[in-house]
Amino acid sequence: MALINYNVMNMRNCFLGNVLVAVCLIACSAAANAQRITLEDITSYKYMAKSIGGVHPLADGESYSCVGGGGKTVERRSFKTGEMIEVLFDASAARGATINYVEDYIISPDEKTMLIETNRTPIYRHSATSTYYIYNVKNKTLAPLSNGGPQECPKFSPDGNQVAFVRDNNLFLVKLLFNNAEIQITKDGEYNKIINGKPDWVYEEEFSFNCAFDFSADSEVLAWIRFDESAVKTFSFPLYRGMRPEMAEYALYPGQYEYKYPKAGEENSKVSVLTYDIKSRVTRTMQVPMDADGYIPRIQFTGEKDNLMVLTLNRHQDRLDFYSVNARSTTAKLILREENKKYIDEAIYAHLDFSRDQFVILSERDGYQHMYLYTIGGQLVRQLTSGEYEVKQYYGTDASGKTFFYASNEGSPLEQSIWKVDASGKKTRLSSGKGFDSAVFSNGCQYYLNTHSEIATPPVFSLCNASGKELKVLEDNADLKAKLSAVALGAVETFSFTTADGVQLNGWMVKPQNFSPEKKYPVLMYQYSGPGSQQVLNSFYTGFMSGLVWEQRLAEKGYIVVCVDGRGTGGRGSEFKRCTYLKMGDLESHDQAETAIWLGKQSYIDKDRIAIWGWSFGGFNTLMSMCEGRGVFRCGVAVAPVTDWRFYDSAYTERFMRTPQENPNGYDCSPLHRYQNIKGDLLLIHGLADDNVHFQNSAELSEAFVQLGYQFEMQTYTNRNHNISGGKTRYHLMNRIERFLDAHLLK
Repeated sequence: MALINYNVMNMRNCFLGNVLVAVCLIACSAAANAQRITLEDITSYKYMAKSIGGVHPLADGESYSCVGGGGKTVERRSFKTGEMIEVLFDASAARGATINYVEDYIISPDEKTMLIETNRTPIYRHSATSTYYIYNVKNKTLAPLSNGGPQECPKFSPDGNQVAFVRDNNLFLVKLLFNNAEIQITKDGEYNKIINGKPDWVYEEEFSFNCAFDFSADSEVLAWIRFDESAVKTFSFPLYRGMRPEMAEYALYPGQYEYKYPKAGEENSKVSVLTYDIKSRVTRTMQVPMDADGYIPRIQFTGEKDNLMVLTLNRHQDRLDFYSVNARSTTAKLILREENKKYIDEAIYAHLDFSRDQFVILSERDGYQHMYLYTIGGQLVRQLTSGEYEVKQYYGTDASGKTFFYASNEGSPLEQSIWKVDASGKKTRLSSGKGFDSAVFSNGCQYYLNTHSEIATPPVFSLCNASGKELKVLEDNADLKAKLSAVALGAVETFSFTTADGVQLNGWMVKPQNFSPEKKYPVLMYQYSGPGSQQVLNSFYTGFMSGLVWEQRLAEKGYIVVCVDGRGTGGRGSEFKRCTYLKMGDLESHDQAETAIWLGKQSYIDKDRIAIWGWSFGGFNTLMSMCEGRGVFRCGVAVAPVTDWRFYDSAYTERFMRTPQENPNGYDCSPLHRYQNIKGDLLLIHGLADDNVHFQNSAELSEAFVQLGYQFEMQTYTNRNHNISGGKTRYHLMNRIERFLDAHLLK
C-alpha cells in the first residue's frame, strides 16, 4: 500500500460486549533495579528481534539458501534439519572480482550461477540501483554483470543462460554462454518520459513491484511493460546541503528533485506490452484490449510456449481482466474477469503463479477473501476455502497440485495461522496456539520455515514439515527475551467495545507497570486506519516499533497507550473494509472519537487528557479526528499527513475515492476542508523531501491554520523522505513528539 504503515512488518474474535479481555501480561513485577527503556535504545534497535533473512527455497524441495558468514557467504541449508549442506558463495574464496559484502543475491533456475548484489542505492520504496556480479558456482569465478553502470531488477532466463536488467529506463540482455555479451534491447528510454521494463513511481508504490518484464518458458522471448509518462505532470521539491548525508553541491543554492507524479484525477502513464524475440531480434507490440487510461499491474509468462498472461485494470479499479496473449502473434484472449462493485484489492494479483496448468487467485466475491482455483485457460475448478474469515496469503501447492497451503485468520481477526486444504475441501490447521504465524514454503511444499510471535512474545523461527510438525528451532530470540525481562514492562491487553453506533471495534492497550485502577491516567491513542490495514494483531510486530517498545517507554512515564482499528480496516471482511468507500476519513475519524469517548468512561482514565497520533494515513486521520467536532482530544501529533486527497497519487486515491471530478464531496471530507473545526493542540511534522506524501500537504494546512488564527507547533526535516530517518533524525523526531505530549498530558 502507498501510505506507510510504521508497524515494522508490514481476525475475527468472539469478544463479549464491552468486557476488557486480557490476553497476555508482559511482566507482573517491578524490580527496584529494573532497567528503563531509553530513546537511544529504541532508535539504535536494541530491542529489535533477530530474524532469518534472505531465505530462498531451492529446486530440490529439500533445501533453501540464505546469507551467512556475517554477510559474506551464501549457504545451502536443509529444510529438515537447518544444518548447512554447502557454501554456495564465499566472498573470500571467489576468484576474479572482489566484493566485501553480499547485500542480496539471485540464484539461477538451474542453480549453476548466481547474481551477487552490492552497492545498493535505494530509489523509491521497492526500487534501487545496484552493482551485480555473476558468480559461477562450480568454477567460483566472479565477474561484473555489466561495465556500463549500475543495474536494476535483474532476472535470469528459465534456462539460466541469460540475464535481463534495466538501466537508465532501458532493457538490456546479457548472454552468459557468449562471454557475457551485452545487448541493448530498447533505446527509447528517457528519464521522465519513457520507461521500459520497470514501473513508474505510482505503479511501484501502489501495485507493489519493481520489475516489469519476464522471460518465456523456453527462454526465447522477453516481454515487458512500456510506460509512457510524457504527459504525466511533474512534481518537484527542493534539496538543501543538509547533513547525513551532506550534499555539498547545494551549499549556497538549493537544488531540486523532479519526477513524474500523477495526482488524483490527473493524467497517468500510457502503458503497453511489448515482446522481443531474442533469436530474430524482432520487437512486437501486443494487442491487449484495455481502456486508454487503464493499468497493467502484472505480466507473467505461463509454462506454455509463447503464452503471456497480461492483467489489466480499469481506472476505477473495479474490473480486473486476465488476458492470455500470444507473444509472437500478439493476439489476446480474455480468459477471466474479476469485478467488484467498489474496488478490487491488490491481494488478488500480489502472489499469482502461472507456471503450472492451474493457478489460484484471492477474491472477496463472497464477502471474505478466499482462494479460487482456475485452469490456466481461465475455467473455475472450485472455490477452495469459504467462511467468515479471510485468507491472508496463498503459499503454493504440493507436487501433486491437489493440496494447497495458505495463511488465514480463521478463528480471530487478531490471529493468523498456517493451513492446508485438499482437493476435496478438507482443511487442516498446521500451526497451533494463539498468535501470528507466517511461512516460507519449500519448492513442492513439503517443508516450511515458520515465524511465530505473539504481542508479548518475540518471534520464533522454526522448520516444520507439511503436517505442521516442528522439526528444528532456528532462532528463538532468547537474547531479546532476556533484555525485555530486565525492563519494567507494563501489561498489554486486547479488548473490544461497542460504539454508540452499534459497531464492535477491537483494540490493544499498554498500561503502566505499576498500574492502579484507583488512579486517573492520560491516554495516547495510536492508529493508522488506512483501508485494509490492521494494527490490532496478536503479533510482536505491532505498534509503532516492534514489541511495543516505544509504547512501553511511554507507559513507564505514566501513559496508557491504546490502539483501535476502526471501520475501513482489514481482517473482518469486505463490508467492514469497504464501508469507507468514496468518503475516506469520515467513519475512520468518527470511530477514533468514539474510542476516546469510551475510554473516558473508564474509571482509570482521565477523559480530559486523551491524545491521538499517527503517521501518513494515520496522520491524516489524526487531523480528521481532531476536526471531527466533539473535542475529545487534548492534543494530537500528525506526521507526514495527507491533508487533501487531491494532493495524493491517482492509483491509490481513486481506488477508494474515484476521481475528484466524479466525487467532489468525498474529496472535501479532508483536513483542508475541516480545519476550522479543530479542537486541541497540534504538532505537525513533515519531511521536506517526501516523495510520497508531499510537504505540500502540510504547507497548505499550516497556511490555513495561520489565516484561521489557530496556534500550532510544526517540525520539518531537511532532505528527509516519508520515512524521516537518517543520522539522528529518528531520535530527534521521537524526542520531539514525547516532549510535546509530556507538556500537554503529564501533570
